[in-house]
Amino acid sequence: MKFEHFALNVADVRAMARWYVEHLGFQIARSREDAPFTHFLADETGRVVIELYTNPAAIVPNYATQDPLVYHLAVFTKDARAEQQRLEKIGATLYFEDNLPDGSRLTMMRDPWGVPLQLCQRSKPFPGF
Repeated sequence: MKFEHFALNVADVRAMARWYVEHLGFQIARSREDAPFTHFLADETGRVVIELYTNPAAIVPNYATQDPLVYHLAVFTKDARAEQQRLEKIGATLYFEDNLPDGSRLTMMRDPWGVPLQLCQRSKPFPGF
């Protein structure tokens, strides 16, 4: 088996998908314009990583009240500090930074909807990054 996606029920899927495309470099791999407005977002390799939808059959969690250590969406970056500063200018907020003994920097933020977003600047990136 291969990882396909992680899904979130969100209040404004179209605005959130647009933000991730415009500011994180994701691309819309598949979407539907009728309810529940499902959008599958892929990274630059074309791998689908996240599904966003607005489905009234389930609650939309208050993501801002969830501890990022419960769950978070993590993205690889070569410069977490620069990306943090850039993302803060467009609605993301800093939650905490963690500088690991191996030289890696993990920056936990929240996107404009409160969803935990981690910027991973690893001294030894995972294969393929």
